[in-house]
Amino acid sequence: MIRFSRALPLALIAVVPLLLTGCGAEQAGPAQAAASPKTEASHSKTEVSRELGARARALGIAPELVYVTEAPGFTLAQQSVGVFGADGFSATYVSRQGGRQIRLSVDRGSLSDAGCDDMAQPACERDGELQDAWYRAAEEGQQVYLLPKDGLVVRLAADTGVPREVLRKAARDAHRPTENEEVTDLLPPAQENEDQPGSPSSPTTPVERGDLPSTGDGAPRNDANAGG
Repeated sequence: MIRFSRALPLALIAVVPLLLTGCGAEQAGPAQAAASPKTEASHSKTEVSRELGARARALGIAPELVYVTEAPGFTLAQQSVGVFGADGFSATYVSRQGGRQIRLSVDRGSLSDAGCDDMAQPACERDGELQDAWYRAAEEGQQVYLLPKDGLVVRLAADTGVPREVLRKAARDAHRPTENEEVTDLLPPAQENEDQPGSPSSPTTPVERGDLPSTGDGAPRNDANAGG
């Protein structure tokens, strides 16, 4: 009887590792499933970055200088999107009522380059509601918000007819495009080069005219017809 009572716990001990192994296998499934959304999000960001880069470079804009914003009652004027300075970005948002405008522009530089720094001019002031933002009431009825972004300066400019809180909202919401919808609404599609798919198209060659003679000064022929 003593030998039998000692053997029983040994059998139970042999079974326990098998039970623990089974539990571990069941817990691995949810952990693997949890990693899937991160992979999809990373893939989505890559697609946005690739599309943004192609469209921006086709316009001569550095992709890292492209920003987008929102302002109550204002919509993007897509025809206004273009280059600011050498390779900066510019876009104008127009009021649906009254035609007031807010211009968003991004360029390389600092607050000092833009006219506001720690030794601010009297016209420049820090905005207490926006971190590291400066507000400047410029001449000729213009007002500007300036936001430094890692070697860049984001500007939100409007005339004084635009309420300051609306301009502040546009400055607060200025951000890099993070979704394909933002990219497609902001930038026109890049035309692909037929010889190198995925690259911007090269300038088209001039169309050859049939009325230019091969000799002489090259002026077009204006020969009269038989009845002329």
